[in-house]
Amino acid sequence: MDNEIIEKLKKVVALVDKAAIDPDIDIDYCIPGVETTVKECDVSETPFVLVTYVLGDYNKHTRKIHLDKTLLRETPEEIANRITFSIEEFKGEIDSVEMG
Repeated sequence: MDNEIIEKLKKVVALVDKAAIDPDIDIDYCIPGVETTVKECDVSETPFVLVTYVLGDYNKHTRKIHLDKTLLRETPEEIANRITFSIEEFKGEIDSVEMG
């Protein structure tokens, strides 16, 4: 990744971390050169955000939000908004299945 993309992604991580997201949601990053909190982060893979929704000790759901080249053309704010929207949508999907 070039320096411009790295700087953009640093801003995205800061914006996503700052967003008021449900405390039952864990967010990890696999963005080499920026933020890597995922245990197994393959640097050759497309960078991604790993979202884990914890509903109890034995009930966890995960989703990867890939940060592909098309998405990286947008501003940091637009990327962060898409990520937070995807997280909210993911949480809604799980809630509708779990709670009927």
